[in-house]
Amino acid sequence: MRKVFFFLTLLITTNLVAQNKQLLYNFTDIPQSLMINPGADVKYKWYAGVPFLSGISMNVGSTGFSAYDLFANDGVDFNTKIRNIISSTTNRDKIILNEQMELLSGGFRIGDFDHKMYFSFGLYQEFDLLSYIPYDIAILAIDGNKDYLGKRFNLGDINFKADLSSVFHFGINKKIQDNLIVGARAKIYSSIFNASSVDNAGYIYTNTSKDSFYEQIIYSNLQLNTSGISQYDDTNTNSNIGADVKKGILLGGNLGLGLDLGLTYYPQSNVQFTASIIDLGSVKQSKNVENYSYKGFYNYKGLVPHFNNENAAQANYQDFKNAIVLDTLHTNYTTWRPTKFNASAQYSFEEERVVDGSCNCEGTDPSIFYKSTLGAQLFTMTTPKSPLFALTTFYKRNFSKSFQMKATYTVDSFSFTNVGLGMSTKVGPVNFYVLADNVLSYSDLSKANSLSFQLGLNLIFKE
Repeated sequence: MRKVFFFLTLLITTNLVAQNKQLLYNFTDIPQSLMINPGADVKYKWYAGVPFLSGISMNVGSTGFSAYDLFANDGVDFNTKIRNIISSTTNRDKIILNEQMELLSGGFRIGDFDHKMYFSFGLYQEFDLLSYIPYDIAILAIDGNKDYLGKRFNLGDINFKADLSSVFHFGINKKIQDNLIVGARAKIYSSIFNASSVDNAGYIYTNTSKDSFYEQIIYSNLQLNTSGISQYDDTNTNSNIGADVKKGILLGGNLGLGLDLGLTYYPQSNVQFTASIIDLGSVKQSKNVENYSYKGFYNYKGLVPHFNNENAAQANYQDFKNAIVLDTLHTNYTTWRPTKFNASAQYSFEEERVVDGSCNCEGTDPSIFYKSTLGAQLFTMTTPKSPLFALTTFYKRNFSKSFQMKATYTVDSFSFTNVGLGMSTKVGPVNFYVLADNVLSYSDLSKANSLSFQLGLNLIFKE
């Protein structure tokens, strides 16, 4: 029963994905910018991330409602709030949750500035949950079908993915020409826990016939795939989730391969174009796999059937169970990583010449230092439905060789008022950075449709 309850809970209540890191993207004073563009123009000789502290990020959001709409102390009945939220959303609305933590990271340069090759490596843990709101299912669960005769409730609204994984990676960044830098990063994914229910189909239809009898049609083609979860059932009391997570992080989960690609190009010393593709890869889910399918076709004509009450109409209920079968399988499946694409263009100004060569300069000439940069960035990410898009404009200010700030304004499906601020500072070899999105909502976080932050601590050594 716990497995069935888990299946139904995920289908109905899991609505928690975007991984846009527009503040970090091309903020090359921060080593972690290599993670979203392996072809970024980094200047330092080598760096080492402080274990568990070098990169921590969280991203949550909703396109349909905020926490305030659901939990505000305004005297409105909670059930009414739920109805209001459902009436204001569609099956294309979504809620997001993405978390990352770097466990190990580092990088070093080989060769002089003009012929440099940069290597980076590391291990990070990630939890990612993506779903669209099952609009029709929510309406049916709350209101029933009494007032919706003749409507087809779409079971295909059930669409989500959730994954806890670790990623080992190794990147190469090479200056091909004076104005062109390219990079690539190989990844090994270790999926610890996974739940995926996509490409579902089916409907529930109710109507009345000419002789006042009801016609009920249910077509179901639903499936939930899971890996790494089946061992935690009612009969297994020896499972240790902490030990399983540690084992999974160290390549003990379901394995897959991935690739990141990126480049930076300078048509002029103060004009820059960048692009990157992140997470071209997949995972073969083959360990501790359990699949739950709910498939079949049922057509009933007569009085209103009670499918959930065995004592009320035993024959009808048994016919329903025979027609729509809940089955448990153990079939391997493949999950694809959400692939991200970034592109940016920027213009730098307020030029200064540095004679000692100690600055973290930008452009093709290492002696030129630009105090200000204006630019724009495009972000897209694949999802089971249509891709997610975000457009960002930004301004970066280099106050000194050891202190930089970046401000962004982002338009996406979550908000039209997303203003972000970030800063990077360096005291000796110690680099600390903090980046936060949607800062205008910090006066009342409950009303924000999206929030994200990133922070970290590194040791950076230049020449």
